[in-house]
Amino acid sequence: MAPPRFFVDQPLVAAGEIELPPVAARHVQVLRLQPGSPVLLFDGAGDDWAAEVTAMGRSAVRVNLLERRPVARELAQAVTLALVMPANDRMDGLVEKATELGVARIQPLMSERSVLRLAGERAEKKVAHWRGVAIAACEQCGRGRVPEIAPVRPLAAWLQDLAPVGMQQRRWLLSPTAAQPLAAQAAAGETLVLSGPEGGLSPAEEDAARARGFVALQLGPRILRADTAPLAVLGWLALSEA
Repeated sequence: MAPPRFFVDQPLVAAGEIELPPVAARHVQVLRLQPGSPVLLFDGAGDDWAAEVTAMGRSAVRVNLLERRPVARELAQAVTLALVMPANDRMDGLVEKATELGVARIQPLMSERSVLRLAGERAEKKVAHWRGVAIAACEQCGRGRVPEIAPVRPLAAWLQDLAPVGMQQRRWLLSPTAAQPLAAQAAAGETLVLSGPEGGLSPAEEDAARARGFVALQLGPRILRADTAPLAVLGWLALSEA
């Protein structure tokens, strides 16, 4: 049986004894691990560390870092999902599954037809929550890098701030009315996928995305939910590398 694996929100740089930060320590205590129990730790930099519990206190847990173990579970290309946030907590499941499929970055957005609208402290708390969802997914699936969850932004402002599209990036706009199929697209070093809300992007928003270098693509004859379409694309990209 593989040892339990935990994210540590501090750099792991060299072998030796360290005290675990509170969240990781709580996980160890919940599992009732004892001194001598093996664990795997990662800090999001890309590698695992084999470690062993050395001391259990009422709140503190100490472990001995034994060896760095390289982890190669990332996609060959960096994929960013720019998502107009779905409603009813579906964003949680989307972040979880996108992390498992290898997404590098998630950009939460609000558009004209958004149901979920966030700003200020509420938006910051949601982003922190989604980062926790991504960390938990990384612990489970074995990824060594935690995807970035960017701050919530309005779609129009985000599009305006995008740099001109380069040769090593492709930009895809998911649209049920587009003529170009996903499977016909050429490979690139980086992919930016823009996906709309439950009611879709408005014609003006689609035009603004095309003006920033996005190519409109359709995923087939069926209309997919706002939380299904971006995962379908990400799954296709991940499987194309398998």
